Parts: sequence; C-alpha cells; structure tokens
Amino acid sequence: MSESRIALVDDEDSIRETVGLALRQAGYRVVAYSDGAAAWERLATDMPDLVIADILMPRMDGLELCRRIRSVSEEIPVIFLTSRDDEFDRVLGLELGADDYLCKPFSLRELLARVKVLLRRLALLRQRGAAEPEELLELENLRLDLRRYQASWRGQPLVLTVTEFLLLRALVRYPGHVKSRAQLMEEAYPNDAYVSERTIDSHIKRVRRKFAEADAEFSLIETVHGLGYRYSEG
Repeated sequence: MSESRIALVDDEDSIRETVGLALRQAGYRVVAYSDGAAAWERLATDMPDLVIADILMPRMDGLELCRRIRSVSEEIPVIFLTSRDDEFDRVLGLELGADDYLCKPFSLRELLARVKVLLRRLALLRQRGAAEPEELLELENLRLDLRRYQASWRGQPLVLTVTEFLLLRALVRYPGHVKSRAQLMEEAYPNDAYVSERTIDSHIKRVRRKFAEADAEFSLIETVHGLGYRYSEG
C-alpha cells in the first residue's frame, strides 16, 4: 500500500530512528512515539494503517495499547517488538489481538517483509469490503461474509481480527478435515516464512475464546494432537 501510515511506538531512541528510517525509505509515512500513552492520545481519534509497538514501555505498555486499539478496530494490523525473554508477554499479546511479533534484535528486512504482507492483506480486506455482491460461507449456525471479513454465530456477530477470520475460514471451508499449522500459516500469512507455530496456536486460542463468549457450549474447533486443527462437522 503506497503511502500507508504507520505508527511506530518504542521507548528506545535507536529503534525509533533506525526502524523509522527503514520504513520511510520503503515509502511509508511514519509517526513515532516514545510510549503507549503518547501514541494513544493520537490513535484514539486517528488510526493509522498499521502499528508497530514495543511491549515493555513506560506510562502505557504495548499490551495495553493493543487492547485499546482492538476496542476501536479489529482490522488494523499490530506487530509487537519484544525481547527473547518475554515469551509470556508476546503470547499474551497475540491473545489480545496482535497479528505478529518480532524478537529483538531483529532484521529490518524481515520487519519490512511482515509489514508488506499485513498491509497487502489490509488492502484486500478494504477492497473486498466495498465490493458487491456478497460471498457467503455458511455452515449450520456459522456464517462468514468472505468479502467483508465478518463472522456470526447463531446470528450473533463475532468480532474477529483479519488473522483470526482467515484462520477460521481455512478450517470451515473443509469441515472435518485436519489443517496442519503449516497450512494455516499459509492461509493467514501468505508469502511469510517467518511465522511460528506458537503464533497460530495463540490465534486459535483467541478464536475459541470469542466463540465461547457467544456460546459457552461451543466446541467445534478441535485440536488433533501432533497434526493440527479441524472444524468439526457437528
């Protein structure tokens, strides 16, 4: 997406300078913030096209910032930056709705590749959202609007991020069939070889939780140990 706007939130001056420069050289418009509170003052009323945020920051950390972003928008991609020792934090971040994460120190080339994938996906989402006619995928009580990336269960909307929707779509298209984590990675992160299996597990966990909030008895997304996941035919 040419001229896409990116919010870069990190309390390290060197990160803001080097990452900001790389993003600008790639053609993106970048606004940098030194902490989550400063970023949220702007983002609350003016969302960018993508957010890159450190987890550990003063005043407001990346987890709280992500939570607030998701209260306003489920479609804006969020990438976390984290240290290698913060496994709990980055898994929690994915469960809060982040789309991806990178461990410090990271390759700028890798970051740019992930940004490109997520922005391409966002562009497709917005393009499809304006298109007609609708394309629907329905399976008993589940309804997926494939153009608008919207889902509902028994008539109740499920507020899913784009990543979550793509994973659910991949499972629902072939009910009863096992999808490996590698296959789900390809569905949710096309052309991105950097995503880990833990990322997929965290997203599936969050999808299940959202179904449970709509229906406490929902249990159709099954884990097939050693293989992957499947959507049960009921």
